Amino acid sequence: MCHVIVTCRSMLWTLLSIVVAFAELIAFMSADWLIGRAKSRSGAEPTGAGPSEPYHPTLGIYARCIRNPGVQHLPRDTLCGPYAESFGEIASGFWQATAIFLAVGISILCVVALVSVFTMCVQSIMKKSIFNVCGLLQGIAGLFLILGLILYPAGWGCQKAIDYCGPYASAYKPGDCSLGWAFYTAIGGTVLTFICAVFSAQAEIATSSDKVQEEIEEGKNLICLL
Repeated sequence: MCHVIVTCRSMLWTLLSIVVAFAELIAFMSADWLIGRAKSRSGAEPTGAGPSEPYHPTLGIYARCIRNPGVQHLPRDTLCGPYAESFGEIASGFWQATAIFLAVGISILCVVALVSVFTMCVQSIMKKSIFNVCGLLQGIAGLFLILGLILYPAGWGCQKAIDYCGPYASAYKPGDCSLGWAFYTAIGGTVLTFICAVFSAQAEIATSSDKVQEEIEEGKNLICLL
């Protein structure tokens, strides 16, 4: 018989697992990893003369955002999309490795997030705690994310990054670029991934406590505990 068990710790772990997976996925898909040098609407660097409004193009692992210069009566706007149409066209070998490591880590996190929703009804498989298995998977995913984030700055010396960040850009030196929100989101998501991995043990303890067992023995199918 399926017993739906909901506790504060198990629910918090489930919510954190979902948030982490979405945060890492959004960061990976974003073009806001590097914020480039200010440019005018025409695409050249601003000279300080004239009413041109400078903007900052952004560059991601495989995507970028640039300003559309406008054609005739069409308004100027920011265009975002992938600059690489295939994996081999990603600007740097280090960024290709980053994409692989992040994709593997995010895939694991998404699977864990999906499974975490069902832990309210199913707490074990083949006598193995789902919480412990998911916590282990989250730890493994965190390691993949760390590898990807360590390798990413090594690609700042590629020609694509130099075009955005100036001639002084090199490995682990962003030159005239600054780091965008996507990079910080990926770091924060990685930290939360390890927090989730540790907190999964608390979710396991909460759903297998004596109070839960007493509720099950009383014949209750829906068990909610603080």
